Amino acid sequence: MPKYVMLTRLTDEGAQTIKRNPERIKEVDSELSSMGVSVLEQYAVLGPYDFVNIVEAPDNLTVAKAALDLGARGSIRIQTLPAIPVDEFIAGLK
Repeated sequence: MPKYVMLTRLTDEGAQTIKRNPERIKEVDSELSSMGVSVLEQYAVLGPYDFVNIVEAPDNLTVAKAALDLGARGSIRIQTLPAIPVDEFIAGLK
């Protein structure tokens, strides 16, 4: 199944939500699952993004819809990148 990198930035509203309820971070995993997206790895990071998630979804449309649904709430901004395994990438170049 295709993998994607989701780079997430909290809005002011999102930061307040996390401050009040840090477990909210993990609750989003089950919401994504109900949308057909599986969270494989999740990291809190420093820098221009607050979280990096490695997710798996059946196709681009599924992950795009999930990102739009989550972003429409106003608590986060998401940038989603398709991830190509390096071996697959190399094989495709031959």
